[in-house]
Amino acid sequence: MNRLFANSFTCVLIGLLSLLATAQNPSGKQWIGTWATAPQPPEPGYVKSFRNQTLRLIVHISTGGTRVRINISNTFGDHPLVIGSAHISRRTDVADIDPKSDRTLMFEGKSSTTVAAGSVVVSDPVALEAPALSDLAVSLFLPESTEVKTLHVLALQTSYVSQTGDATANAKFPVAEKIHTWPFLTGVDVEASARGAAIVAFGSSLTDGDGTESDSNGRWPDVLAQQLQKSSGGKAELGVLNEGIIGNRLLNDSPMEAAGGRFGSVLGQAGLTRFDRDVLAQSGVKYMIVGLGINDIAMPGSLTPATEGIKAESIIAGYRRLISWAHQKGIRIIGTTNPPFENSFLDLGPPGPRITFYTPEKERMRQKVNAWILSSEEFDGVVDLDAVVRDPGHPTQLRPNYDSGDHLHPNNAGCRAEGDAIPLALFQSH
Repeated sequence: MNRLFANSFTCVLIGLLSLLATAQNPSGKQWIGTWATAPQPPEPGYVKSFRNQTLRLIVHISTGGTRVRINISNTFGDHPLVIGSAHISRRTDVADIDPKSDRTLMFEGKSSTTVAAGSVVVSDPVALEAPALSDLAVSLFLPESTEVKTLHVLALQTSYVSQTGDATANAKFPVAEKIHTWPFLTGVDVEASARGAAIVAFGSSLTDGDGTESDSNGRWPDVLAQQLQKSSGGKAELGVLNEGIIGNRLLNDSPMEAAGGRFGSVLGQAGLTRFDRDVLAQSGVKYMIVGLGINDIAMPGSLTPATEGIKAESIIAGYRRLISWAHQKGIRIIGTTNPPFENSFLDLGPPGPRITFYTPEKERMRQKVNAWILSSEEFDGVVDLDAVVRDPGHPTQLRPNYDSGDHLHPNNAGCRAEGDAIPLALFQSH
């Protein structure tokens, strides 16, 4: 099964499962995503394995609900994924949970499930009081030897691996190891009214939160979720789903030859390729915010061969395709300008070199693309994130107080400014 077919199959499967859930719940309510992450294959040489162990995965949800369900992904797996048992609960502290909130997750009425290679499984709904902006713990027991071939690499959230055995129901979790990825888990949905909706933040590492502190929930999509709840007194039925991937590009897949093949496929399929899976397949999506383009501009001749260089017109054509596809599905699509990147770099570590990205020619391309985003009126809304984070005295550079250190990725303060700059009026219909 090739990757393109696998992605299409996954999207169709999720859609059918969602339709089935709707048919079983004709009350006028609907499912919307409250947390999500984009699946990735592992970086070459960094494939983890577990056997007879439990993963306790911590997620910070955006909007609340009283019924929940999860998505388990084996999108990039080459063998069936066996889940011996699964639980969901409210996290209290570190790896521990509130035992009164612990719920067993079922899959078509069974307490275990097998996720076929290249596919996704959605759990049965379960009653759980899940407050907006709270932490949930999803515990998955892996009884067999299991290679993690599907995960989200930059979780920026500490999760936990147990000692031997099924610890899915343990209030006090027997921690054997901490991890900073999200294996297999790609979504948490809540039941909402007909007015509920999900907002997909569709981007690169700037969306994924690279540059923010781990366990701080400081990514700009997190800030947007906080603002939505604050403005509504905690009643906004608007989920914010972070579908950012480090190094992701709008037009090209992960560069297999970059840095001697170090990254493999981990930087993700092109935004145009993964749109169906990471946007359309999300529950209740009515809005998307696009944060792709800067890597298309910056990578060629630096991290990728100069032959991959593109023109501003190609990026604009890619945006137009996203706009057309979103509108066909009734999704409002919001564009964001590409941030400054002069002096930006990537340290590959010893013995790898320091890679720099900026050239005056790339800057001219960024300016041209940004000018189109701001003036074309083809997006349903635009947020000028470039204006938010650029240094007024050096507009081609990131503001020093927003710089995480690599002159590209904003720190927590920068992401706070970005999230605060998104007008909530863009979502007023919901």
